[in-house]
Amino acid sequence: MFFLAHMFPSFNNIMLHTPLSLLVIFETETTHLKHNLLMDFIRMASFLLLIFCVKGLGKYITWDDIKIHYEDNDHDYKKITERLSFQNGDDGNQSRVIVVDQSGHADSRTIQAAVDMVPVNNSIRVKIYILPGVYREKVMVPASKPYISFIGDPNHASETVLSWHDKASDRYKDGSELGTYRTASVTVESDYFCASDITIENTVVAVPGGYKMQAVALRITGNKAVFYRVRILGTQDTLLDETGSHYFYQCYIQGSVDFIFGNARSLYKECSLHSVADKYGAIAAHHRNSEGEDTGFSFVNCSVTGSGLAIFLGRAWGNYSRAVYSYCDIDNIIDPSGWSDWNQPWRQRTAVFGEYECRGKGADRKKRVSWSKSFGFEEAVHFLDTDFIGGKDWLRL
Repeated sequence: MFFLAHMFPSFNNIMLHTPLSLLVIFETETTHLKHNLLMDFIRMASFLLLIFCVKGLGKYITWDDIKIHYEDNDHDYKKITERLSFQNGDDGNQSRVIVVDQSGHADSRTIQAAVDMVPVNNSIRVKIYILPGVYREKVMVPASKPYISFIGDPNHASETVLSWHDKASDRYKDGSELGTYRTASVTVESDYFCASDITIENTVVAVPGGYKMQAVALRITGNKAVFYRVRILGTQDTLLDETGSHYFYQCYIQGSVDFIFGNARSLYKECSLHSVADKYGAIAAHHRNSEGEDTGFSFVNCSVTGSGLAIFLGRAWGNYSRAVYSYCDIDNIIDPSGWSDWNQPWRQRTAVFGEYECRGKGADRKKRVSWSKSFGFEEAVHFLDTDFIGGKDWLRL
């Protein structure tokens, strides 16, 4: 009982509010029978409560889910590998660690093989610790394998690279084209996925106007995911943020045309958004198609930079496309008009494109399209923190 009360503070409240009517029933029995019934009740209540509480484990993503525990200043990867199997995190939850090392001194040489080791319908956090190297492979995390983390060394994020090179015009063996969605170097379909301190890239360099040059680096369709200090690199259609609620924190995202696109509900906080467009381009292409969809891209305290020509902050891929920039530092890389209706003028009436308290040469709204919005605080507040993605229900960061 002490264990339950210590691990789950709500336990005491539940027990204190057990209906008093149960005790009344016990009072009508003999002393011996009352004692037996009471003990049976306590045992059953404790068992059911334990099941209830254990099911709650993993409901929240914590900082512990995106880091590896090892001795301070110990950078002997072989020793770390030998030491990692099961860990008890700072949050009290147990996790399993699978180590990936191309040299063959760990559990797996490839990331996909490590994912394959995770049981179907997994119910505990599995941390796949990826040692530095360029992993040239196409990776799939299926929906049947939740609670997986990809974790790199915090000091070597740019040297821990998941890389592939498919583009939309590439073909299967049967001759059919891949199409955009199946080009992803890394696809995540599972819920409660995390990634930290790694690089995910698609090495295709899209040629402006070229035939089906879309080349996705990361595709995420699972719900409740966190990406922390992850570098996502590509050109056209770099990040397919397709569906679900996601939190991108201090990430670096590079591309040219619509390089963040999809219909997810995602918060990008303190991220670097870097354009490499050399003809035309856009950062966000959101695909919300009805007013009832609670989706959108919110960029908060991000930096917007570029090395090419002027681009749009966003394009209305869907009729009710929604993207908002708040407190962002926007360099002189944005087309003065700011936003595009995707050559579908009727979308000007329904798309929600907003800016709030942004700064920098690219934040000047004097020549913005008239149908974009300069938000006040009352309009912007919904987009400013993790409440936008329902974070109270699944984040403890």
